[in-house]
Amino acid sequence: MKRLLVALLVALPLDAWAAEPVAQAAAAPAVGSVGGQLTQLMLGLLLVVGLIFALAWLMRRVQSAGAGNGQVIEMIGSRALGPRDRLVLVQVGEEQILLGITPGRITPLHVLKTPVDVAETKAATPEFAQRLMELLGKDQKDKK
Repeated sequence: MKRLLVALLVALPLDAWAAEPVAQAAAAPAVGSVGGQLTQLMLGLLLVVGLIFALAWLMRRVQSAGAGNGQVIEMIGSRALGPRDRLVLVQVGEEQILLGITPGRITPLHVLKTPVDVAETKAATPEFAQRLMELLGKDQKDKK
């Protein structure tokens, strides 16, 4: 019982002392103006947004520097069969594999016995681009 009374007497002045600074801080007037507080808020916000952009740029630089160093699988070409289906030719080491890709599955269709040489195949212009070039060529000839 004596220990409890001593603990209460010791704790009472500490609580009273702790409450005084809080009351003084609440009663103290604001030092800065509203304009100063808004300026400080905007500078802090700009600092955080700038830091986010700087970190994103740094991550992009780090990821691009590491890419290509250990790539074993390389995509040679692809062809869309439908809105969600594709044929993809992939080279893994010395082998080339034709893959069928659908939304829920990737299926190896064929392993090529003789690899397709990418340098030998001429760059095929897509039909739309070829047609657009023809139309622009005709328009330029008509204007001359």
